[in-house]
Amino acid sequence: MKSLKIATAILALSTGMALAENPMVGGAAMYEDKNIVENAVNSKDHTTLVAAVQAAGLVETLQGEGPFTVFAPTNDAFAKLPAGTVETLLKPENKDQLVKILTCHVVAADAMSDAIMKMVDDDKGAHPVKTVGGCEFTAMYEGDKIMIKDGQGNVANVTIADVKQSNGVIHVIDTVLLPAM
Repeated sequence: MKSLKIATAILALSTGMALAENPMVGGAAMYEDKNIVENAVNSKDHTTLVAAVQAAGLVETLQGEGPFTVFAPTNDAFAKLPAGTVETLLKPENKDQLVKILTCHVVAADAMSDAIMKMVDDDKGAHPVKTVGGCEFTAMYEGDKIMIKDGQGNVANVTIADVKQSNGVIHVIDTVLLPAM
């Protein structure tokens, strides 16, 4: 009986440590054994992103094997867009534009922040990032904060880095990345 209690205590401790490694996002625990979509739907800070992914028909893709690095804009990031932009993008007739914008937030790799910083260092301060959507953005960092400059010169700051997923990693950002016009 004592060994069962010890085993239970070790399991509880190791489960707690595993949770502690992955940050909370939008008030929800993010689990390494769940995919990007399974975790994102639980974040209260990403309801707009989840609605956009659903409207764009990208749920199945982002549940796929990957690996994916997703720069995930918060609801506040979407709110910074001009009034009516999100509502317009969510209309069925604008699906292609929505898909383009969303896939410009996805890189076909599993890029943790330390790897991104190394690439930036290797490229002397600015690393070109090619996205699944065909956009090329620029990764930079200052101190320990990673920033992504989009095709229109806007800079998104990574506010929560290295949220591990079963099919990649999420970096929470404070600005929606837009393709060059």
